[in-house]
Parts: sequence; structure tokens; C-alpha cells
Amino acid sequence: MAEAGISRRAIFAQAWPIILGQALVPLVSVVDVAVIGRLSDGRNLAGVALGTTILNLVFWSFGFLRMGVTGITAQAHGAGDEPEICATILRSLALGLGLGVGLLVLSPGIVPLGLRLMAAPDGVGDAAHDFLTMRFIGAPAALSFYAINGWLLGLGRTRLALGVQTVMNGINIGLDLLFVGALGMGARGVGLGTTLAEYSALLGGMVAIALVLGPEWRDQLRSIGRARLLDRAAAARLIVVNADIMVRTLALLAIFTWFTRSAAALGPVPLAANHVLMQMVSISAFVLDGFAFTAEARVGAAIGARSRSSLLRAIRLTGEFSLGGALLFSLAILVLGDAAIAFLTHDAAIRAQAHAMLPYCAAVPLVGVASWLLDGIFIGAVAGAVLRNAAVVALGLYLLTDFAVKPLGAAGIWLALLASYAYRALALGWAMPALLRASR
Repeated sequence: MAEAGISRRAIFAQAWPIILGQALVPLVSVVDVAVIGRLSDGRNLAGVALGTTILNLVFWSFGFLRMGVTGITAQAHGAGDEPEICATILRSLALGLGLGVGLLVLSPGIVPLGLRLMAAPDGVGDAAHDFLTMRFIGAPAALSFYAINGWLLGLGRTRLALGVQTVMNGINIGLDLLFVGALGMGARGVGLGTTLAEYSALLGGMVAIALVLGPEWRDQLRSIGRARLLDRAAAARLIVVNADIMVRTLALLAIFTWFTRSAAALGPVPLAANHVLMQMVSISAFVLDGFAFTAEARVGAAIGARSRSSLLRAIRLTGEFSLGGALLFSLAILVLGDAAIAFLTHDAAIRAQAHAMLPYCAAVPLVGVASWLLDGIFIGAVAGAVLRNAAVVALGLYLLTDFAVKPLGAAGIWLALLASYAYRALALGWAMPALLRASR
């Protein structure tokens, strides 16, 4: 029998809405690539690839608004602290909205700086600029929704999170087809469609908060007094954890940014081919993150409830599901990868380059799954320092590896990326005994 109500069925019931919701995230990017790749040339596709990398580097620098909130909310939920659950979403929403407005104000300087740092090839920078300009308008909505999504996941309300995610991505896909396919707006249309979808997600997230808190949601939020909302210990914990996770996220984003920059240095064709392949990597990573997110909520709740048995079982069961999913995704990429490449782009040179790199792409789920799951475990434990240190170590070793294998060209770029996942998993695994000892 399952311990403390944690069974394989319970784990899967909590994970499947996250899996579907996560699968929709890269699906939007796949639609972006397919629309641009089939209706435009390789340079426009490369421009969207470059713009997406810069945007991810900036926006996901604030990914702590999702990850930190999940762990803190899960522990408050496990401890039965309802006022702290309400206070957490209010603090996090205020932080997300403020940071998003700041990014929007600073975007006229961030966009050209990012394009210069990424050494945009001739003809690619204009498309990337159009895409980024539109996307930064959605910064306040995007960062606020990070907080709402993290809060819902921390409470285990994965079906509500799926509902909001589905609405957002459905709107995004529809607007992409309208703005790019019908109106011919190119990269600017892709960015505008996503921005409008992000504001719809923020509205849907507000509705989700009200549904979670029940009919008296207004009274519950008003009952959180200023003293509780501005509690120094809680605020300090949120800031410290978020700062650690921010450093962790920046280090990981630096890896992917360097990966893209290395491909850009080889020319538009390798850059666009890698972006096509990264759609498959993104789908596998986002879907397998469903089990990592479940681990976040389960581990956080177990620690909040001080249940070592629940902690150990949550780690084991989510690990089983993660490994099985990674095997399936690697096999699927090997078998279906060529068909996916042909669907995403009509450019013969890009297709050939992507086909040559396909085996490396297929290896990513198997090599990366351990680091993704361990991330979830330590996020649930609110062990920000461990996450920070592991990511910094992985970044340093990745850069050394990338320089060492640079003579291998495009293959070396992928080998270094695979090594970065292994480095991070080893660094996080090194900290696991201490976490287990603390749970006693």
C-alpha cells in the first residue's frame, strides 16, 4: 500500500494535467516555427530562433516567480497554514507585476543590446528585433502568470493550471495563424500573438485564484493584514530563495544562450537547424517536467508535514515515471524526428543539417531527465542554495567542454550541451544525502 496517501495512481493523477499543460507550451513554439518555416525563408526562422533565445534569457531570469512560489506554497499547504497561502500569492503577484513593468520600461535598451551580444548574422537581426519588441509588451502579464502558475502547482491544483494554460496556448496558436499565416505579419505577428495570449492567461489566472479560495475569496484576501503580508521573516525567505533560484536560472539560461550563440557563429543554417531540433528537446523537457513539478509539490508538502516516509516515496515514484518517460521520448525522437523536421521547415539545407544532428537531440531526454527531476526535488525542499551551486558548477564545466570540443563543429555544440545535463545531475546528486539526513 502507498504511504501517506502517495501511490502511483495519485502521482499520475497529479502529473497528467501538468504534462498536458507543459506539452502545450512548446507546442506554441512548434507552431511558430512551422508557420515561419513554411511560409518564409531560413533567415526569418533564424531571426525568431535568436529572438526567442534572448527573450528566454531575460524572462526566465525571473523564473523564480514560478519555482520559488511552488516550494513555499507547498510547504505552507503541507503545514495547513491557510493565511500564509493567501499571503504568498499576494506577495508574489505584486513582485511579478512590478518586475514585468520594469522590463517593459527597459526594453528599448535591452533588445538592441541582446542582439549585439548574440552577434546576429546579417538579415537575421531585423526579424529578431520585431519579434522581441512585441514580446516585451507582454512582460507584466508573463511574470505575473509565473507566480500564479507556481502557486497553483504548489497547492496541487494541476487541473486548474492546465485549464489556464490550455486557454492561453489555444489563443496563442490561433493568433499566430491569423497574424502570420493570414495577415503576413512575420516575426512581429508571432510576438504580438504571444503577448495577447499572455494577458488572457493573466485574466484566467485571476479567475483560478478565486476558484481555489472559494466564494469568500475577497474576504480571505482582505483578511491578510499588512503585518502578515509584510512579515519580515516570510518576505526575507521569499527574497533569499528567489535570489538563489534567479542565479540558478541565469546560469542555465547562459548555457542555452551560449549553445545558440555557438550555432549562430557557424551560420544561419546551423542556427535554424538547431532551433528546429530544440522544439523536440523542449517538448520532451516540458512533458517530463510534469513529474518534476509533481515532485516539487509532493516533496514540499512532505517537508511541511514533517513526513519522511512521504518524502522518500514521492522521490521514488516520480523517479520511476521520469525514467520511463525519458526512454519513450528518446525513442520517439529517433523514429519520428525526420518527419518532424520535414514538417517544420521546407528548406533543404536546414533539413539536412537537422537530420545530421538528430541522434544527439534524441540523447537529450535520457541524459537530461535526472537533472530535471532533481531540480524538482530541491525546489520542493526550497533548497535554493543547492540549486544555485549546481547550476553554476554546470555552467563552468559546460563552457570548458564547449571550448574543448569546438573543433568538432556542430556535433561539438551538442556534445557540450549533453555534458551540461550530466554535470548538473552529478552536482545535485551530491547534495541528496544531506537532504535525506535533514528529513530525519
